Amino acid sequence: MDKKFHNNLIVSSAPHIVSEYDTTRLMGTVLLALLPSLIASTYVFGARVLLLCAVSVIASVGFEWLYNIITKKRQTIGDLSAALTGLLIAFNVPSNFPLWMAVVGAFFAIVIVKQLYGGIGKNFVNPAIAARIFLFISFASAMSTWPLPKMAATADAVTGPTPLGVLAEGGGDLASLGDLFFGFVGGSTGEVSALALLIGGVFLIWKKVISPIIPCAFIGTVFVIGAIQGGGIMMGLWHVCAGGVMLGAFFMATDYVTTPKLPMGQLIFGIGCGFITMLIRCWGSYPEGVSFSILLMNICVPLINNFTYKYYCGGGKNEK
Repeated sequence: MDKKFHNNLIVSSAPHIVSEYDTTRLMGTVLLALLPSLIASTYVFGARVLLLCAVSVIASVGFEWLYNIITKKRQTIGDLSAALTGLLIAFNVPSNFPLWMAVVGAFFAIVIVKQLYGGIGKNFVNPAIAARIFLFISFASAMSTWPLPKMAATADAVTGPTPLGVLAEGGGDLASLGDLFFGFVGGSTGEVSALALLIGGVFLIWKKVISPIIPCAFIGTVFVIGAIQGGGIMMGLWHVCAGGVMLGAFFMATDYVTTPKLPMGQLIFGIGCGFITMLIRCWGSYPEGVSFSILLMNICVPLINNFTYKYYCGGGKNEK
């Protein structure tokens, strides 16, 4: 076979995007979309947010670089996927999270979840989501100590429960919808400002980096169940703005590698994420369910793809 023709048959690993974007530009665009949330988090929690994000990003890129050196693989740090994973890990932990624990999370995400399965395009679950759950199981105390916003902290109290924690405990005054929307509440570093995340998410949809199907299905399901369970539209909006719904819906449930390929599959995936999130929030023992819902739906993606492929292409029945 002609060598030039043979090279044209070589297909790289996912994501396969038919556009002017390559992987580096895609990841760079997502990083840019996370900038409003980074600014909001720094304003709410202080400059340590920047240190935490820097350490997590550097550790993630460093582990990918070192793994490629040891295994003699082509360097992939230039595609920015490791940098994005590192930033998302920092966004999924409290702003006072110990830096060495963030480095452990970066190792787990990059080496265990991503590289050992073949690198970018081969992992079957989102590395940042898997790292968050790993850190929660391994360092439960550090992952559940939430700094108060600078404007709410006092000499007697610098940490407190998140709005979802207050709701789960069934006591105390819930944070207002306005505070949730603008981000003046406790929570993980990158999830506190629904407005900042919404700006970033709309930017990604406008740039056609992500499809609106999964975010709309995810957020819509959370809203409907929240409104029904909480007794009104305002409670539905409260659940949408609280916790990690916005961060998960726009930036982690839309990962090309770990989500369904066809529109119907994406709709099923988004509804499943929203349903499991609210199932855990309303009837589980843990106040937040976004990470677990995305992880569980990631595992279901091969089944969803198989079902939707057959739906669109037919079941392959033999005609008599």
